[in-house]
Amino acid sequence: MKGTKAITLIGLLLALIGGGTVFFHHVEGWSWLDSYFFTVVTLSTVGYGELVPATPMGKIGTTVFIGLGLGIFAIAIQQFGKFAVSKHEMRARLRTTHDEHRKWPGEDGQHGKADSESPGQ
Repeated sequence: MKGTKAITLIGLLLALIGGGTVFFHHVEGWSWLDSYFFTVVTLSTVGYGELVPATPMGKIGTTVFIGLGLGIFAIAIQQFGKFAVSKHEMRARLRTTHDEHRKWPGEDGQHGKADSESPGQ
């Protein structure tokens, strides 16, 4: 994963947590801590059920928040998977290249015993 994509995804995640915290604090009237807790618990799909939106706006906001959160997490997981696969492929290519350049004497038929003997021997 390139640095720019990682920073963007982390920024989106932090914005989502911050936005959710502010939203629930104002719409539901919860404390900042409760709003933050609900945001993180909902975003992580744990859902303890200790806090439940009581207002229609809070319920609608929660469903939108869940959709956005799942979308961002899905993109993050996909990007991390692409990064892991490309890193594995790069290591395999390096290993292959290294093995191709590391030849033992006689292994390629150019520097073995038969090649080093003079014709009269």
